[in-house]
Amino acid sequence: MNVQAEHHDEVLLAKVEGRVDSSNSQDFERQLQGAIGEDVKAVVIDLGQLAYISSAGLRVVLLVAKTLGQRNVSISLCALSDPVQSVFEISGFNRIIQIYDTQADALAAAGK
Repeated sequence: MNVQAEHHDEVLLAKVEGRVDSSNSQDFERQLQGAIGEDVKAVVIDLGQLAYISSAGLRVVLLVAKTLGQRNVSISLCALSDPVQSVFEISGFNRIIQIYDTQADALAAAGK
């Protein structure tokens, strides 16, 4: 699992690759939290290169979303593969966190 962070003005784009499960979920959380600065107004997590996410990974996404919500920072996900999309739909997370088909759509919405 790898997280690459890019800043687009006040929007943080975090690209996640590989797998997120119980063996690396704490590292996933550290990398995401570490990339989020005080000046960030929105966070977009690109899961296009994520092959698998377990309930431990979902928990991290929820914790990060909750923390950001307390700071009035929006969070969205984008570019989910079909298997990852299914996990978010089955868990109901697609009703909690905005999901976009493409990175461009997510960045455009976050920049508004």
